[in-house]
Amino acid sequence: MGVFFTWIGMLHPVLQAIVVVLVFLAVVALILFLVDIAPRSGTVYTWIRLAMCVLIPVIVAVLFNSLLWATIVAAVLGAGLFLLDLRSRQGSGYLIQLVAFLTPAALLLLVGLIIPSLKTFVASFMNAAGNKFIGFDNFAWVFTQPDGIRVVANTIVWVLLVPTVSTIVGLAYAVFIDRTRGEKIYKVLVFMPMAISFVGASIIFKFVYAYRDAQYQQIGLLNQILVWLGIPPQQFLLNSPWNTGFLIVVLIWVQTGFAMVVLSASIKGVPTELLEAAQLDGANPWQRFRSVTVPAIRPAIIVVLTTISIAALKVFDIVRTMTGGNFETSVLANEMYTQFTNFEAGRSAAFAVILFVLILPIIIYNARQIAKQREVR
Repeated sequence: MGVFFTWIGMLHPVLQAIVVVLVFLAVVALILFLVDIAPRSGTVYTWIRLAMCVLIPVIVAVLFNSLLWATIVAAVLGAGLFLLDLRSRQGSGYLIQLVAFLTPAALLLLVGLIIPSLKTFVASFMNAAGNKFIGFDNFAWVFTQPDGIRVVANTIVWVLLVPTVSTIVGLAYAVFIDRTRGEKIYKVLVFMPMAISFVGASIIFKFVYAYRDAQYQQIGLLNQILVWLGIPPQQFLLNSPWNTGFLIVVLIWVQTGFAMVVLSASIKGVPTELLEAAQLDGANPWQRFRSVTVPAIRPAIIVVLTTISIAALKVFDIVRTMTGGNFETSVLANEMYTQFTNFEAGRSAAFAVILFVLILPIIIYNARQIAKQREVR
């Protein structure tokens, strides 16, 4: 393997990219080929499986220069394909294919999510060095320090305001834009912020909130408007607690387009018969919207609220880019990163666990709502 990477390093950068892509495609093709032929019965496929048992260990021996690894791979592969061949004779091909395709995803989930989550949970009860159990001291520190309480409070404010305002504004856009002639153009304009990263949106709003002393010409849009109105320029990102509100505006601006698109599609799916029946009963447009449209799109509203709530709980980029968590604007995700960079792994893990505990009820509620919808169907 070392020789292979050394050889790649000697190539031109363009050739390196081509070789890496080709090797990746070859590995994927080999895996798909094995998954496809593994459950098939017949002499031909049996010989193919036998050939794989020989060729793959040889390739491993060449790449890793290790007979031990080649022997292990040969034993595992041979035993696995033997069992697959045996099961294919019994008509279990579909199940084998299903397990074969799900296993990589399950392994990635285990390695990338479950194991790190368990390690983080354990680390939250350890000291900064991770070599001593200290119980709930890290959590006690979070909830006894003014800064820790403020971080949790700021996060709760984000979760309360961002989903509520984004959903209401997105629903208003969905209702009124659907009735206009330039519907597609307006929807593109409202949805466009979703195409911008949180960092990009934060930089845009840093220019909007930019402050200069009154004797200088303002470069920030908002302060320039205040100057035109005869009001002194304000330091929007420094004055607490209003600076948190100005940061929240950024996420609302980004997420409103998402809410509008989902709710607009849901509104178009409301049966016209229901609206016509309500109109015949004498309901005015507001009554039809409140009593017919909103209940009909309730599942979509729940999805939008829960999705944006999770995004608000995890918000990091906006706070880190615009204030760095200073001036009493820090949130859980930002503080988790800050403590980690300060070599306080235990406190960082404690913030991560608190964040997980706050997200968990939202996920459970969303899952229960999905289960209820399936029962109705």
